[in-house]
Amino acid sequence: MAHTVTDECVACGACVDTCPVGAITLGDKAEVDASACVDCGACEGVCPTGAIKAE
Repeated sequence: MAHTVTDECVACGACVDTCPVGAITLGDKAEVDASACVDCGACEGVCPTGAIKAE
C-alpha cells in the first residue's frame, strides 16, 4: 500500500527530505511513486498539513 497526497499539500518539501527510499518528488504538490514507496509512514508523520494519507 502506498501513500497519496491530497490537495492540502503546500509543497513544503518536508516529506521529500524524510522519505528513506526517495519515492517522493515535488512539483506543484508532492507526488508519491507507488512502485517505490515502502509504506513506512515517515512522510505522513512529517507533513505539516496532514496532506499525506495511506491508501
